[in-house]
Amino acid sequence: MERTFQGDIHLTRYLDSQGNLVQSLPDNPELAAWLKHCYRNMVLARALDTKAIALQRTGQLGTYASMLGAEAIDVSIGLCMRDTDVLVPYYRNHASQFLRGTAMEEVLLYWGGDERGNAAAGMNQDFPNCVPIATQALHACGVASAIKIRGEKRCALTVCGDGGTSKGDFMEALNVAGAWQLPVVFVVNNNQWAISVPRAIQCGAQTLAQKAFGAGIRGEQVDGNDAIAMHEVLNRALDRAREGKGPTLIEAMSYRLSDHTTADDATRYRDNDELKAAWEREPIKRLQTFLHTQGWWDEDQEKAWQEEVSQMIQQAVEGYLATPVQPVEAIFDHLYADMPQGLREQRDWAVVKAMQGGSHHES
Repeated sequence: MERTFQGDIHLTRYLDSQGNLVQSLPDNPELAAWLKHCYRNMVLARALDTKAIALQRTGQLGTYASMLGAEAIDVSIGLCMRDTDVLVPYYRNHASQFLRGTAMEEVLLYWGGDERGNAAAGMNQDFPNCVPIATQALHACGVASAIKIRGEKRCALTVCGDGGTSKGDFMEALNVAGAWQLPVVFVVNNNQWAISVPRAIQCGAQTLAQKAFGAGIRGEQVDGNDAIAMHEVLNRALDRAREGKGPTLIEAMSYRLSDHTTADDATRYRDNDELKAAWEREPIKRLQTFLHTQGWWDEDQEKAWQEEVSQMIQQAVEGYLATPVQPVEAIFDHLYADMPQGLREQRDWAVVKAMQGGSHHES
């Protein structure tokens, strides 16, 4: 029998679950500084996440999607991308967003149900959160197509969960990215749970990264709890895309340490022993241990940073809570370039009712 195709999926890992090196560090004189910067922002991301959940539980924020356990993935994305690149996120990319210029209070604004959080000034050309599953992958290909047509040395990066890889939108995006050799990077946060559906029955393939083979693009796995590995794999993929060498699918192995959202109760479908074991592999403690071992971080630095983080979070929350509520007509104003007459009449009615102090929910 003649073999017409053979492919391999490689897993990149530098740190084991205890923060010990399993291979030599990359030859990068700036690695120590980058890892400390990465660690600080991972701690900040988790603090923001914790506060957001507390705000939701007290009725001060809407339904919220936690990023607990994905800090190494999301922070690395935010730090490795260039300002000229375009982020096309899904709903767990809060850290990438604030690292790329969106104020933390604007991140909270979005989850508070305020559409201004979808169009923050610091977003530049980045897209807003995408809640429909996997449609953002096609949006990223549209962005990448424009970049290629213009001959620009930049790229698009998009993220989805493991469940998103089962959607037709995702597979179509891979196909067009490969057929047109687009400057785009797909990152799959394989956190093992698509709401209540475990990875084991989500897909019959041994890896999700091998879905790249059918599209003719590069596919690889990375330990998503290992910031060093994320740095190396992301930079390699982003550089390839910017230089016109084609797209990459990165499957980042992690674990969702939280409920799917604050509207979910993961204890109904997930075994507590599994969750306990996953906490032993979590990314922040792993990197902290490594930094201590290398002499790049100590208790004094940790204490000082925790205090600074607390102040930053408090300032962001105060800014969010102090933001004036938008007028009722704002829900109409950004739907059409030229507002249809019927919608204009509804807008005028809503404005009058608001001036009269009437309920927005009256028919």
